[in-house]
Amino acid sequence: MNRVDYRLNAIVDGSLRDVGDLAALAAAAAAHGATIVQYRDKDASTRALVGQAAAIRAALTGTGVPLVVNDRVDVALAAGADGVHLGRDDMDAATARRLLGPAAIIGMTVKNAADADAALAAPVDYACIGGVFETLSKHNPDLPVGIAGFSALRSHIARGLPRLPVGAIAGIDIARAREVVRAGASGVAVIAAIFRAPDVAAATQAMRRAVDDALGERPA
Repeated sequence: MNRVDYRLNAIVDGSLRDVGDLAALAAAAAAHGATIVQYRDKDASTRALVGQAAAIRAALTGTGVPLVVNDRVDVALAAGADGVHLGRDDMDAATARRLLGPAAIIGMTVKNAADADAALAAPVDYACIGGVFETLSKHNPDLPVGIAGFSALRSHIARGLPRLPVGAIAGIDIARAREVVRAGASGVAVIAAIFRAPDVAAATQAMRRAVDDALGERPA
């Protein structure tokens, strides 16, 4: 298992082009507290995805913040990204690991107990549970799991892999970030809370501070 700092996953989504250049947004988040960046675009062509992922990777050079590509192992390979984040309908993690190599970061979405069991059996470096709350960033046919559902899935994963970082996603604002971390999250994955804020840098710093403060409240 590769070590992943999952405290703040800044998801640069293709829908943010109305806000600004995606590579510049990623760089701003990395400079102000994001610990991992994920590029997600459900609508772009493969050629556009590769070009944009490569631009984001270049913008993150020297920051120490890794880039993972949502869904697309081929795009991650072509763009030289640090890894990939896989959903239940994407390439299986074992095949992704074989293609990307032992040093690549591989994450997995967990929405239910079956997903949690799959993550426990897969060569992944982190899991992300969600959606925890309602979100407008993507269509999600599954109902939110809520804090109770998150806590149950988190405990399930911890029993099998206690050291695996587990994040929370969907509808996360600062107050909810504190709530999910107190419920066991290693960190949060966010889009709107930082990238649609009036000041991306300040919002990133505030979100990171909220996560760090909540982590600091846990018993040693």
